Amino acid sequence: MHSARPHPRGRAGRLLLAAALVAAGGTVAVAATTAPAPARAAVVLNDSEVTANLWEWNWTSVAAACTDHLGPAGYGAVQVAPPQESVKLPTGADGAYPWYEVYQPVSYKLDSRFGNRQQFAAMVAACHNAGVRVYVDAVVNHMAGTNNPAGTRGYAGTEFSGYSYPAVPYGAGDFHRPGDNCPTGGAISDWNNEAQVTSCELLSLSDLYTEKEAVRNKIAAYLNDLIGLGVDGFRVDAVKHIRKDDFAAILGKLNDTVAEGRRPYVAQEIFDGASNPALQARAYTGNGDVLDFAYAKGIRSAFQGSISTLANVPNWNLDAPSANVFSMVTNHDLERDGVVLSYKNGTDYVLANYFALAYPHGKPSVYDSFTWADRNQSPPHDGTGRVTDTVCGAAWNCLSRTTGVKGMVGWANAARPVKTVSDFTAVNGNVIGFHRGDRAWIGINDSGSATTATFATGLADGRYCDVISGVAAGSGCTGGTVTVSGGRATVTVPANDAVAIHVNARPGAGPSPTASPTASPTASPTVSPGDRIATTFTVTANLAAGQDVYVVGSIPELGSWTPANGVELAAQGGGTYRATVDLPRSTGVEFKFVKLTTAGAVTWESGANRTLTTPATGTYAVTETFRGDTVTAAVATTFSVTATTVYGQNVFVVGNIPALGGWNPAAAVALSSAAYPVWRATVDLPANTAVEYKYVKKNPDGTVTWESGANRTLTTPSGGTRAVTDTWR
Repeated sequence: MHSARPHPRGRAGRLLLAAALVAAGGTVAVAATTAPAPARAAVVLNDSEVTANLWEWNWTSVAAACTDHLGPAGYGAVQVAPPQESVKLPTGADGAYPWYEVYQPVSYKLDSRFGNRQQFAAMVAACHNAGVRVYVDAVVNHMAGTNNPAGTRGYAGTEFSGYSYPAVPYGAGDFHRPGDNCPTGGAISDWNNEAQVTSCELLSLSDLYTEKEAVRNKIAAYLNDLIGLGVDGFRVDAVKHIRKDDFAAILGKLNDTVAEGRRPYVAQEIFDGASNPALQARAYTGNGDVLDFAYAKGIRSAFQGSISTLANVPNWNLDAPSANVFSMVTNHDLERDGVVLSYKNGTDYVLANYFALAYPHGKPSVYDSFTWADRNQSPPHDGTGRVTDTVCGAAWNCLSRTTGVKGMVGWANAARPVKTVSDFTAVNGNVIGFHRGDRAWIGINDSGSATTATFATGLADGRYCDVISGVAAGSGCTGGTVTVSGGRATVTVPANDAVAIHVNARPGAGPSPTASPTASPTASPTVSPGDRIATTFTVTANLAAGQDVYVVGSIPELGSWTPANGVELAAQGGGTYRATVDLPRSTGVEFKFVKLTTAGAVTWESGANRTLTTPATGTYAVTETFRGDTVTAAVATTFSVTATTVYGQNVFVVGNIPALGGWNPAAAVALSSAAYPVWRATVDLPANTAVEYKYVKKNPDGTVTWESGANRTLTTPSGGTRAVTDTWR
């Protein structure tokens, strides 16, 4: 028996249902029928490529960081430590459990040093509510070590031994075993031999036999469970030790993400050092992005030598092209080896992070973790080994929430459309400046003395707020200011510090994308109809199901900064919305666009308050794009379906994207019966997009009848129009 409701990849729906049951404390019984797709809640995520890597923070602390810091600052994602149950190793001489035990899975239960399943799910929800994606560190190459003492258990109490992990379950035939399918009979001896690297044991860890379909299915089921809880992507550990085609097969089994309905983001750890091209990072980009270890090492060399050499980054022998890179200054492996910068390097480390956020190489990340005195040291934990809450400034590093780094996240977001560096200026060996087109400029001083110089900024003339020392607020800049004249600025860059400006940080702005602007409402005098100017607001925006877009501003006619009192814009097609408002003539007005749900959830566009001054006569118009949205071209798509109905029934089309209601029948698109029995409507869909859809009949009593069979599919072209002709099933 098959359900008539939509089923995103069939098994995905069942896993989502199973995940929800487990999260609620229930048991899971997966039937052989197709499960209905849940109505997805609208989630509006920050449009940013910047990730905060909060390594080995517990779930409660990650959730708080997303809500209080990462979301408001505009981070696009947070990377978290492996969430599965790991081995609980014997404590060291200091009574601590070593950090690396979390990379030794015992089961795929979400019960770890960082919290349980419910806490993990709550963390993901909190981060999504703050606009932040969640990327999980996934350990899929191996299980816990074969050299663990007898009786060793996992953090959830799970027993295992050697090549037996009954909680998954995995048995002896699911591993590359010494003397069986490893050519050396055990450990890797030749790190340039692809067969050894992919089939022998890494550090005595039980190496999964990923050539086997049963093993692939279990790995994919674990990752799909995480996707069902809302996870948006993965940093995949030790990918070099999995055959590329095996990993591709696993990725092919993954469901689309719940929040955005697309393939999860993948960043692969390909540890560097191999001379065999088949084992170098760029050979793996067909399966996703790769971590760029060479870039991190090059940054260290520059900041511990001469930062003027950063002009040569395009000539560095990097791990992969920028488009295929998850970039970093450090991570948990490298910082302990001293081959990259770490928090122990003080201002060099801070300035290097500013540079990595400013330079257009890959998708930048900011790393925060715990302090350490030796390479095996554990994060702070209670007597059971569970990691305690993060306390910044104590045993934890919190660079990601400092004013300068938050400011540079906004800088990176503002500069993102421009992928090149212009006017790289080396004042001397340790003072540099450059800009990204007409979007943003930065100056960095890695020396012990302040330096004053004149730089080409690329920016329009005017005053800008330095986002390293403060923020742009309604009352002005809370830190320093920079004045641009003729596209140039004379700037004093403090010792061991930086100055950075961008188009969205101007004095008098309220730039927060998650809070209302800081400007106070201003009263409008009583104005006669003849003293008003018809002002048309047009904005292009991506709206989720259940969202509308409003214009809100500093005067009563625009709601006095109260979203519910703002002016709703009507859909014009192609993702464009418009409204005309009578505003007082010859008046300066501040405004922003906001997205508002029927439940009252508000999403402010990012950046500074917009401004206009109405003229004395005539009309006025503004045309904008909702800041923070990536707006794609629209394709007018005509749906035609032949369907017979009874009196009072109507036919609708519903699908997996917001334009088709996000699988919510209440938000489905009504079809016209003018050519009955053919029902038809034209809908603007995003270009170059794979779409799943179905037709439904809504009955007079409000019940919904879904057509039978699998989800229908179409792919929109890059432009023009698209038409589909169907018959009700």
